[in-house]
Formats: sequence, structure tokens, C-alpha cells
Amino acid sequence: MIWQRLSSMLVLSGCVLVLFGQGGLAADRPNILWITSEDNGPHLGCYGDDYAVTPNLDRFSDTGTRYLNCWSNAPVCAPARTCIISGLYPPSTGSQHMRSETRLPDGFRMFPQYLRDAGYYCTNNSKEDYNLVHPGQVWDESSTKAHWKNRRSGQPFFAVFNLTVSHESQIRNDIERKNRIHDPAKARIPAYHPDLPEVRRDWAQYYDRLTMMDAEFGERLKEMEVAGLANDTIVFYFGDHGSGMPRNKRWLYDSGLKVPLLIRIPEKFAALRSPDYQTGGTSDRLVAFVDLAPTMLSLVGIQPPDYLQGHAFLGPFNAEPQSYLYGFRDRMDERIDMSRSVCDQQYLYIRNYHPHKPYGQYLVYMFETPTTRVWKRQFDLGALNEDQSHFWRTKPPEELYDRAADRDQVKNLVSSSNPAHQAALARLRQENTNHLLRIRDLGFLPEGEIHSRSLDSSPYEMGHDPMQYPLEEIMRMAELASSLDPAAVPELAAALTADDSAVRYWAALGLLMRGKEALKVEDAHEGLIDAIEDDSEFVRVVACEALGRYSDDRDDQVQTLTVLVDRANFNQYGLFVAMSALNALDELDGKARPELRRIKELPEVPTSAPKRMQNYVQRLKEKIVADLER
Repeated sequence: MIWQRLSSMLVLSGCVLVLFGQGGLAADRPNILWITSEDNGPHLGCYGDDYAVTPNLDRFSDTGTRYLNCWSNAPVCAPARTCIISGLYPPSTGSQHMRSETRLPDGFRMFPQYLRDAGYYCTNNSKEDYNLVHPGQVWDESSTKAHWKNRRSGQPFFAVFNLTVSHESQIRNDIERKNRIHDPAKARIPAYHPDLPEVRRDWAQYYDRLTMMDAEFGERLKEMEVAGLANDTIVFYFGDHGSGMPRNKRWLYDSGLKVPLLIRIPEKFAALRSPDYQTGGTSDRLVAFVDLAPTMLSLVGIQPPDYLQGHAFLGPFNAEPQSYLYGFRDRMDERIDMSRSVCDQQYLYIRNYHPHKPYGQYLVYMFETPTTRVWKRQFDLGALNEDQSHFWRTKPPEELYDRAADRDQVKNLVSSSNPAHQAALARLRQENTNHLLRIRDLGFLPEGEIHSRSLDSSPYEMGHDPMQYPLEEIMRMAELASSLDPAAVPELAAALTADDSAVRYWAALGLLMRGKEALKVEDAHEGLIDAIEDDSEFVRVVACEALGRYSDDRDDQVQTLTVLVDRANFNQYGLFVAMSALNALDELDGKARPELRRIKELPEVPTSAPKRMQNYVQRLKEKIVADLER
């Protein structure tokens, strides 16, 4: 199947020549300008937000189409950008974890490479943050100096300018008084946040940052227009995922995934518009980041290769509108997790595969935001209502929300008796399953096994080989484990001896999720003890966490604690095993105190790991030590 897909790519250069002539530099090809911003949802005046002050974007919206249903697929930057650049869902390439690093199959490319082959000058100014290794040269220039002005005379360009002023980190920083224009007293506080001075101040500063971003957008747009290129340039504006406020960025609600998308196609290129494109109007078409790569190829006349998983929504290869959007959440920085989501025009469905973990796991970076700290403090004091407390509790296996009726998505309809809700639940649940099987989602493997199983190829190819990755069998066990059904304990215990390590991993996780009650079943207890010697280090770690947290046997406590501390030494067991073991140790709380000295002596900086991941071990270790020393 992969070779069939690759062979279809060989015709792309011919398609380009047919559409644009033998020279490859026909004068009537559009330039394409992307102006992107970081960490902001559709909190703009043109999207009906009365609190926002975004005059440049509002005016620009009047000259193009405003998309009302655009999702970033991932609610955090690196996986979202990986989705954009590849046109593939990162869980299919093993690149879904925050700041991970995998590679594409030979012959697969990042979409600017196709544009460069077609004669486009491609620049990126300047953030990349991809979780995939570059398959050759992607950009003509990618730096803070990259600019469309550096192209050859008459050469069409594709240029990206990324605006960072609205990033999560900037919400915490002081800004000049002249830029403080939003009154905190007038900020809208979503139902899940407590109405406190710190929260209002953070929301107001977020909107202040959006106004500053709007000004930068205006400057970049004007620069192109002053150069006399407005009639020759298609302009995109979008944010890279939801706002940097907690429970927005990193989570699979609209607050984390829904982004503004504004596109202006000059009259000169009206033929490239789709039927839903309306100048000065809106489109309710469901579009997502995975669609941007094929859309870009379509706009310049290249037929998107078959292996791309998105769908072009503009240009001559405009596809039929899609019925669903898909989201994913996996490891966020130092914390392990896995959730998937599907939405249609009305409903949002979320499947949580680690329901034993709270939404608000302790992320060092997230806790630097004042709202996060005061919100957690108020929860610990018991001072929050139900909607505000939900974030700090463990997750249900499933969530269903009415996107229109429940703006903040705080009313979970899974248990609703309304037949319409139950019908939507069944339909979206099945669509989630269909999608994960269709893309061969690798999230059901422990992160380290994504790498170990694909040493001789790539994660994508491994995932499409049922001998190497029996997804149906693994996924069935993951569904059973995360259902939290207490009647599943005997089947989970029996699966601890399954042939595939990922099946055993989910079986052990399923027993861990069920806590003390599961360990009262003799087969489960004894099976977890045997699993301490499993061939898979990831199975060992989960078994140890289950026994360490829920067994009252002194021998279990001593043995499992010793194993976990050993595995937390990445010099011996590898980065991913160490991160898993440290996450497990953190869950043991005071039970880990007897090994405090050894934990303090563990190494902190895995220099052999990608630089993007090197501080995760240190963050975990420092958190554990600080808690144990209180």
C-alpha cells in the first residue's frame, strides 16, 4: 500500500508542468502569505467578541472569508505544527507527543518541498517546532531574517510570519501601561474558571496581547500591500491553537482546538475559491490543520498526493466538505496522557484513555500562570463550585457536549436520557473508533515502543504493518481498560500474559485504573506481581505503580519502589522508561519517602535525548523531591 502511494507521487511534477507550463514560473500564479499567531482562539472582534480590540483583523475579515469551524487538531504547538507541515495526523506518524522526534517514511515530504519544486520561494519567519525530522531541505530560508523580499525577481512566494506576542508565556509578563487597554472588571470569565482578581487580570492581559498581535498583523499585511502585491497574493491568518489560559491550551474542548481562520483570495484568483467562500462573509465548513497542506498544494495547482490525510478546501482539487473534525492529546511536556476527540457541527465527543489521571496534572510550565496557581489553591480549600472543580478531578472515560448550547462545555451529556444525546454519543463514539483505525493511531503504544518497534523503518510504516502493530487487538484492550467497568478485572488479569507487550501494558493500566478493588482479586494481584518481571519495561512500571499505590503488602511496597527508582535512571533504562517511572513515583506520594536519598541522586539531564525534551526528567525529579521534603 505504501509503495502504491509513493508511486502516485511521481506524477506530481508532471501535474505542475501541465498546470503552469514548462517554465514552472508562470506569471499568474498566486503568492501566498501566512500570518499566524500563537496561543489564541477566535477571541476577535470579527468573531463577535465585544471585549476584543482587533481593528486590523476585523477590517481584513471584511475582505475575505471568516471560517467558523476551524480546529487545530492538537491543542498545543508542536503537534499542531507537525500536523500542518506534514498533512498527516501526528498519531499516525508517532509524532503526537509534545516535543517528540520521529521520522517520515522515505518519499514522504513536508508540503513546502512540493512548492519549492514548483518554483516557489518558501520562507518561514521563524518558528518551526516540528516533531518530525526534516526529510531534506524544507524551506529556502527559516530564520528571523526570512522574508519574501529575498526571492528572485518575478518568483512566486510562500511566506510565513509567526507572531509570538500572544503566546502563553506573555500572559505572565508585565506589559507597558500604554498596552493595558482591557478592563479586567469587564472580562468574561468562563464557567470553569473561578471569578478571582488574578483570573480577571490574566484574561485582560491575554486580550491586551491580542490587540498587540493585531497591530503586528496590520504591519505585516501593510508591508505586502505597499509593495503592490495585494492583487497577486492570497493571505491566510490563523492562530495555532486555543488561548494560553489553563483548560484552553492542551485540552480537547473548543477552547483548546478552535482557532480563527481568515482567508482572502483576490479577485484575480477567484477561480481558486470554493463554493462556500464568501468575500466579507463566513463559512461554516469544517476545516482543520491537517487540511492546510493539501489546500496549499491545490492552490498552486498540484494534486495532493494520496497519502495525505487532510482534504483540500480551496483550489482546483477542492474536496467534498467533511462531516467531522478530529483532535488528539498525548504526553504534554513531562506528563503522560491520552485522549481523542471528534466533533460535528453540533456535538463534541471526547474519549479519555487515561481516566485515572486528573485533567489538571501538574505541569511545571502551566503552573507558572497565576490563574493556574490560584485556581488549584481554591480547589484545595474547597472553595469552588462543581463546574470550577471539575478540572482538578479525574476524567470520565467519555464526554459529550452540545457545542451550541454549552459554550464552555461544562455539561457532560454522556448520561443524559435525551434520545438525541444518546444517538449523538453512539455515532461519535463509532466515528472515533473508525478514525483511529483508519489512520492507524500509534498512541496506543507506550511512547518508547513507537521508537523501538520502528528501528528498521518509520513509525508510520510500522503502524501500517499488522504484524508489527496489531492495532485492533491493542485498541480493544485499551477500550476495555479505560472503560472502568469493574466486571472487566478477570479479563484484564488474564491479558497480563498476552503475546503483545502493548496488550499487556493496557491490561496492567486497566487494573491500575480500578485501584484497590482490582487488587482484591487474587489473579489480578498475582498477575501484577509477575508483571514486575515482564519483558517490557513499560509493563513493569505500570505494574509497580499499581502495587505501590494499592497493595497493603509490605513486600510489594519495598520491591516495587526499588524497581521504580531503578527504572527512573535514564542512563540505564532510557529516557521514556525513566519518564514513566518518575511519573509513577510521583503518584506514590509519601510511600516513596524511604527512597528519597536515591531519588535525589538520580541523573537529571539526558544529553542523548533531543534537546527539546531534556528538561522533562529534571522537572519530574524536582517535583517529587520537593513533595517528599515537605
